[in-house]
Amino acid sequence: MRKCAAKAQILSKCRIRHSSQSAYFDAVALIQWLFPLQEPSQFNPDAPVLSDEDIRIFREDASLRENLARSFERFLSFLGLARDEERIGPGPNFERGSGVFTSPNHNWLRITRVLTSLRLLGLEADGQAFLACLQDLVKNGQAKVSNDTMAYWQNATFPDRPMQR
Repeated sequence: MRKCAAKAQILSKCRIRHSSQSAYFDAVALIQWLFPLQEPSQFNPDAPVLSDEDIRIFREDASLRENLARSFERFLSFLGLARDEERIGPGPNFERGSGVFTSPNHNWLRITRVLTSLRLLGLEADGQAFLACLQDLVKNGQAKVSNDTMAYWQNATFPDRPMQR
């Protein structure tokens, strides 16, 4: 996976700096490289699969976590969200990106992947802030997300405190 982490770093730097929002996240395989998991991807057999050793390396290597954090910021922007200090909420482009939250779509799977990857790779606080934002969007009527989906997101963020679906 160390090779995979290096490739993800290179991809994230190039893609983040040189692509439009939609082109960036339309690259289906890219999200799986930027936010790897321990399970093989259902959609991309070439996506990296994290080992326990990979997770340990990410948690110890600040530069890997910084690249993951930059990818996460870009993902938030794609969704129309932004960070304000420690909180995440609707950003200046929320209306443009808010279609993501009006009905089930493939981006909801991406959100689950991102929440899980952040937790695994040492950015738990970012994942928790993201989940709190998603909960606030639902509570404030800015997102129409089912209880089942909220349970998936809760379980991705806090597997030790599962929410019943």
